[in-house]
Amino acid sequence: MRADRLVSLVLLLRQHGRMSAATLARELEVSTRTVLRDIEALSAAGVPVYAERGRHGGFALLPGFQTELTGLNHDEALALLVAGSRRGAQAFGLGSALASAMRKVVDALPESSRATAAEAARRLLIDPETDLLSRRLVAEEVPDALVAEVRRAVVAGHRLRIHYAAVDQPPRWRTVDPVGLVTVRGQGYLLATRSGVDRTYRLSRVLAAEELDEPARRPERVDLDRAWRERSTRFRTGGEQVTVLVRVDPARREELVGTALSVRDEAADADGWLRLEAAFQDSRHAEWALWQLATGAEALSPQWLRDRLRDRAAAIAACYGGSYGASSPPGQIRPILSEIDHV
Repeated sequence: MRADRLVSLVLLLRQHGRMSAATLARELEVSTRTVLRDIEALSAAGVPVYAERGRHGGFALLPGFQTELTGLNHDEALALLVAGSRRGAQAFGLGSALASAMRKVVDALPESSRATAAEAARRLLIDPETDLLSRRLVAEEVPDALVAEVRRAVVAGHRLRIHYAAVDQPPRWRTVDPVGLVTVRGQGYLLATRSGVDRTYRLSRVLAAEELDEPARRPERVDLDRAWRERSTRFRTGGEQVTVLVRVDPARREELVGTALSVRDEAADADGWLRLEAAFQDSRHAEWALWQLATGAEALSPQWLRDRLRDRAAAIAACYGGSYGASSPPGQIRPILSEIDHV
């Protein structure tokens, strides 16, 4: 790890010129003291790094210094292969490796192309954290060390022991055969098998992980995209699906269809609205989808869904029905609003 960091330090100085110890520490994700020790080690190894004192001082390399230390290590090469978006590398615990690899790639470019490539990269943005409506993508926080342990087992083809907290169940240890890792909209998943049966585990619910020495019982080759599609289909078509009969404004039809699992029947009413029979993953999914459409849709059945939507609307109306702070007592509306928060 230190050798990679020393290489990265040299490449940063080559690409940026003079840099302060604090800036180097921030780029390398280490302490300032570690940077100073690394500078001493480079100097002792014959790398011509020198210090400039003063307000605008820092560390720099002698002009014209060249290095061939641009070979990628395993994690850096892996980071580049999954770096269709930087978020993908971050989700798999490869963020630091990606930054280090990109420094090496830039350093390997001919000097005449380096500035042009850097300027072009600043003109391209892929998958930003917010969209045009300022909706922020909330990525799950999973410790890098935990993701690294899972990733090593996946890549090495070893069995994996995980302490997993399934929904509404106490955490328990499971031994699985890892197949691959998938990230979707900032959420990471481990695809695995357990006792020969397909299993999908959300990384944010993995509390601890241990790579075992045993080889994983899995096919030598995998089409991960196909495996994910198949598991997604099983998820959507299994479980406690609910069917809803709904009237929808034609202008809002695509919104409804886009959130439903499927539409099984559709007809036009006399007033021009559409009557659809739509399937949803479960009751919370149906409630959330109809609530998003507000008055652009009306659930006709089942009755429990109409009751829930009515209670939601009543809770909001009570909250805003009077002057500030003069609405219904908190105890009356809090249970309903807490339900809203969890949908």
